[in-house]
Amino acid sequence: MTSYRPSSFSAYNDARIHSIRHAQSANLPWHEAEIIGPNVESRKTLLELAKMTNNAYVTPDDSQWYELGDMWPNHYPFGWEPDADGFRGYVFATPDNSVVILSIKGTSAAVWGDAGPTAKKDKLNDNLLFSCCCARVDWTWTTVCGCHRGGWKCDQDCLEEALVEDSLFYPIGTNLYNNLTYMYPTSDIWIIGHSLGGAVASLLGVTFGAPVVTFESPGERLAARRLHLPSPPSTHHVTHVYHTADPIAMGTCNGILSSCALGGFAMETRCHQGKSIVYDTVSNLSWSVDIRKHGIISVIEGILGQPWQPCEDVGREVPPATVDEDCVECYSWDFGDFPP
Repeated sequence: MTSYRPSSFSAYNDARIHSIRHAQSANLPWHEAEIIGPNVESRKTLLELAKMTNNAYVTPDDSQWYELGDMWPNHYPFGWEPDADGFRGYVFATPDNSVVILSIKGTSAAVWGDAGPTAKKDKLNDNLLFSCCCARVDWTWTTVCGCHRGGWKCDQDCLEEALVEDSLFYPIGTNLYNNLTYMYPTSDIWIIGHSLGGAVASLLGVTFGAPVVTFESPGERLAARRLHLPSPPSTHHVTHVYHTADPIAMGTCNGILSSCALGGFAMETRCHQGKSIVYDTVSNLSWSVDIRKHGIISVIEGILGQPWQPCEDVGREVPPATVDEDCVECYSWDFGDFPP
């Protein structure tokens, strides 16, 4: 597949800082490269990657851990120290380390099992990255930043400053990826994740030009813009996989009475970078739209674990990947310069 990479991470970061300080894009040269990535048209490949994203949530001795077979004998944990309460997952590698996969854990919430020690920071990142304005759903909410200016007004500069804070997982992810390139200088590095982990994987993939596959990721395009991430000529090396019964990935889990809001999450974005493989589980499996279908187990056992008949009928294994055309989000809000 074709990818676009900056000359260096420092050049990329300089361009990003220039954009933040001067509100204009810097002239960042991009280098086109042919890279080896996962075969996203293969159901078995997607199934294997989905199992890795599931494993990012648990330890190898947990009953929820999926064995991956001889192709991926090596796995190395990160963020699992006893006092760790945030960014975590595993690095999986082939026997010869020719392919290394960074699998990032998504949100741990009680609706999908034990919330665990990362739940607080997971929710903070969700509400910063995927809300329109600091998780201001209505007047009863405690916002995660102070950028709301009354009514439907939100201060843009304030919002962007809030997202750049180091409490976000993105800067931690860039440090980890740089470490991986130092440890595996000749390896092909892929990045994957479920939910919040998928969104962070996409942001990292756009930063470094690495192949990305996400599962049930919320829309992360708005977060990329607010983080002032320089945009390469193409983001087609990023592939999102999700289904129509998941209100989070579809961008419909919003409003005061939504399941997300009732759980304290303002999941208001819907637009994705790259391309999306969308399984219509509402029409083909008669699934109801339900936040409980957001979990990765639903994808593994209910979708990827067996042939998808609508694709089989036309000689494919998975639905075709398409771009989010004419996607609009947060249209009710007025973003601008609104001093406190």
